[in-house]
Amino acid sequence: MTPGLPDDLLAPEALRDPDGAAAVLREHDPVHWSPTHRAWLLTRYDDVVAAFRNPALSSDRVRPLMSARQDRPGTGEPEISHRVLGLISEWMVVTDPPAHTRLRRQAGAAFKQQQIAAMEARIQTIVDDLVDGFLAGGPRGDLVAGVAYPLPAIVIAEMLGAPPTDRDRFRTWSDELALVAFGAGGDARPDRHERALRGLEEMAGYFRDLVAHRRREPAGDMLSAMMAGDGSAPDEPGLSDDELVGMCALLLFAGHETTTNAIANAVRLLTADTALRDRVSEDPTLVAPAVEEALRLEGPIKVLVRWVVADHEVRGRTIRAGERVYLLLCGANRDPERFEAPDAVDLARSRPNHIAFGRGIHACIGAQLARLETRVAVGTLLRRLPGLHVEGDPPRLPVLASRAQHALPVVHDGAVVGGGR
Repeated sequence: MTPGLPDDLLAPEALRDPDGAAAVLREHDPVHWSPTHRAWLLTRYDDVVAAFRNPALSSDRVRPLMSARQDRPGTGEPEISHRVLGLISEWMVVTDPPAHTRLRRQAGAAFKQQQIAAMEARIQTIVDDLVDGFLAGGPRGDLVAGVAYPLPAIVIAEMLGAPPTDRDRFRTWSDELALVAFGAGGDARPDRHERALRGLEEMAGYFRDLVAHRRREPAGDMLSAMMAGDGSAPDEPGLSDDELVGMCALLLFAGHETTTNAIANAVRLLTADTALRDRVSEDPTLVAPAVEEALRLEGPIKVLVRWVVADHEVRGRTIRAGERVYLLLCGANRDPERFEAPDAVDLARSRPNHIAFGRGIHACIGAQLARLETRVAVGTLLRRLPGLHVEGDPPRLPVLASRAQHALPVVHDGAVVGGGR
């Protein structure tokens, strides 16, 4: 370990400027052992991409953590934490092949490219309705509460066949789980494991009822599609009720959190430069590249975790089985060896080579949907809210893995009526 380098990713300075902390590590110690996190921190683009494809690194990092967290006498938190992790341990995102291969193939039936592309008109209608309501509140408002949160919540609810009116329940469950799943900093509530457990159990019960209903009455929604599978492996067993419940919970949590943060971060980045904001608002063809640059520079996920299952070397450092590796997407996506002028918004980059949604077999299955929602939301907001900008410097949540904020207060100069319809 090189002395004097950023070591604690939950330290105030690292939370305030995660990209700066990652840049120091990337330049001086790109394969850095952190005693604080008891993990290796990888910050170079090539190393992170290689790690996504390395069979020595496992996505099944929940069960090893459960084994390492034995109950300690005199406190109930480890037992509660163990139960929280147990409920998460079956999620597709924390499994490896062959289990992961089967789960992803079955879930893929609900995320076919043509199906997602066909949702654009409906997403535009939802966004316009949300912006209408947001504008009714005057020239100031919280963009997370008004648009960035309800959009993906409504979309996921409709895709799963759940009533849109349940979205407030979704947010409660998602917020309580996020403090555990994303690694909380010092400001986290001491009862977060208990709250996360309660939310997970309520969410599981909710989706169990929904699964039972769709077993009886299939429809044209995502849940029914996952029940039917994609037909590519007819001899393969379909998803069980427990697997469907876990898939719904994962899609709700991951899809909601990721897209909410992607929209808020893109608005935060693109409106900080008034010339850039105005350029994108005046030219609809620039919305897509602007969103890709926002995903690269201010992506919703800062860190992904892998568990080491076999000894291997990275840049001469021996990484041993049983250790953890943190993949710092915030470092890799600004690597000057991969991106020219890596800290600048460049709307003419040839193609989006960033890894905001991961890479390889564990690349985000909902990336196309998240991109579509973010493009529609950001394009509509910039077009309909002239002079849009963030008020002040809203704090980020003190969490390890995500780049999020509870609120994003914004100001605008007026409204362009008509929406996108």
